[in-house]
Amino acid sequence: MSFRLLYGIYATLLFLVLGLCALVLVLVVPGMHRRRSIARAMSRLFFVLAGMRLSIKGAEQLPQGQCVVVSNHASYLDGIVFTAVLPAQFAFVIKREMNDVPLAGLLLRRLGSHFVERFNRHRGATDARKVLRDAINGNSLAFFPEGTFTRTPGLLKFHTGAFTTALRAGCPIVPATVRGTRVALSPNGGLPRPGRIEVRILAPIEPPQAGLVEDAALDLRDRARAAILSDLGEPDLTCSDDTAPQPHTEHARSAPVSRP
Repeated sequence: MSFRLLYGIYATLLFLVLGLCALVLVLVVPGMHRRRSIARAMSRLFFVLAGMRLSIKGAEQLPQGQCVVVSNHASYLDGIVFTAVLPAQFAFVIKREMNDVPLAGLLLRRLGSHFVERFNRHRGATDARKVLRDAINGNSLAFFPEGTFTRTPGLLKFHTGAFTTALRAGCPIVPATVRGTRVALSPNGGLPRPGRIEVRILAPIEPPQAGLVEDAALDLRDRARAAILSDLGEPDLTCSDDTAPQPHTEHARSAPVSRP
């Protein structure tokens, strides 16, 4: 049996064990901040024990107050990575399908995650209003505005929900990039691999103080995407619908509506 196979089995079992431990703890521990701190600690422990060297650069760029973090999306590991590196006040905005995943959905609900419908516009609008209400109440949020990831490296177009939310809440957008997760857990399937994962926090972008929300959101989206694309160093996959790259099969059932 090869080292790669043994490592993949070990890392998968490690993730399951730590995930179950985290679930048990967040079910019994009161207080959202405490529960998120547990998830953060468990996520960090996973990367240490799995031998995946996780580093963060530019952490000082995160504002002391409320903000909305937006990042590229490359792997199912991305959410765990940002759980490990972001402070406990952040809530994640996730596709609604995750709410129905046994145990994982329960864990995410206990951590105050927001689930957003992608295929039903009425339900999606209702979910978006809940996210906006949370932001207006002063809470920080984390988004993957591509909404999916592809089998090949590159940056897809961004949906505007995260940027509209930041504008209406009056808080800065903080672009971020993640590297290495595509290798550590490939979108093409297979077991985890050891490797180095790096998160870079980029300079915050303050929302404009005047102007139409829709136009301002588009401008904010384009500025954040340009910063991420420049730092990431991967191809720009923005193209027409006829030539767009196929996203990962689990996400490819329908084009998502604009959402947070």
